[in-house]
Amino acid sequence: MSFIQLKNVTKFFSKTLKPAVDSLDLSINKGEIITLLGPSGCGKTTTLRMIAGFEQPSTGEISIDDQQVFNDRHSLPPEKRGIGMVFQDYALFPHMSIIKNVMFGLNKWGMREKKKRAKEVLELVGLEEYATRYPTELSGGQQQRVALARALAPKPHVVLMDEPFSNLDAGLREKMRFDVTNILRKANTTAIIVTHDQKDAFAVSDRVVVMNEGVIQQIAAPKEMYRCPKNCFVAQFVGKTNLLDGTMDNDQRSIHTHIGKVDLPEQWKERLENVKLSIRPEGCRLAKEGQYCGKVERVTYGGEYQELYVRLHSDHMLSKEPMIIYAPIEQDVEVGSIVSFDITPELVALVE
Repeated sequence: MSFIQLKNVTKFFSKTLKPAVDSLDLSINKGEIITLLGPSGCGKTTTLRMIAGFEQPSTGEISIDDQQVFNDRHSLPPEKRGIGMVFQDYALFPHMSIIKNVMFGLNKWGMREKKKRAKEVLELVGLEEYATRYPTELSGGQQQRVALARALAPKPHVVLMDEPFSNLDAGLREKMRFDVTNILRKANTTAIIVTHDQKDAFAVSDRVVVMNEGVIQQIAAPKEMYRCPKNCFVAQFVGKTNLLDGTMDNDQRSIHTHIGKVDLPEQWKERLENVKLSIRPEGCRLAKEGQYCGKVERVTYGGEYQELYVRLHSDHMLSKEPMIIYAPIEQDVEVGSIVSFDITPELVALVE
């Protein structure tokens, strides 16, 4: 049975006709790290706050560890839900030492047990030597680990993290993704993370929940979601993609589009007339005698690759929208040149 379960959870805010969260169903296993991913206003933070008990659902049920914490008859207060919360700004007390910050949530523990537990979690996050320092003496990454230690100290059922990496610079952000994931794994803690950043979500999650306008669009492991997005919104939100309209061939293995025939990774279960394809930029490989060719309109350098915007020739005409192709950084490609390429079927997906 699921460790955390949301059934038909809907949230209306006053004076709005459209729900912020609409009939949401979600099951999370014990020890799993889940990320709610989506644009601003999609309902991900509202969902997190309803699990925590900071917001009341309009309808639905929420259960944590076999205990129903919300239904239409009662709502358990936040402090009784077994929730550890890590806020976006860390919310550390500047006048308290690090160890006292960690001990703060252990109200019902004896002083000896408080200190012992605080030392345990500070050791877990690698900050035991900083116990007597103050938050202003620590870096942003260290403060985040203190906030996580404080959330883990009471041994909660689940840790909730709201945009935990948004205040960090790029280099530290990458390190903290690894550190936070490693800490949660060592603690065997169930965690739900909210972010609008695809890289954050993919780096730390067992499964990603993509939301838009209060509705879950897809739930999948990061690799599966990237390679097999369910619809156009997911395909475009979790990385760049090329969307093409087409018609399925009788073999149910290829699609006829305005740029030519594109192969699917496997035979489709039924023949469909009008379909839409998602083709990832890295699925387009430059080749001297490739199946497709076009004129390079723009080149953007992304560090580890070049992003080419290629307008394809189709039926002696140029396509309306250029395709995005990733090319090796060492390959010289000039604007205005003609390039040809092949498409890797494994990075082609049918989308709604």
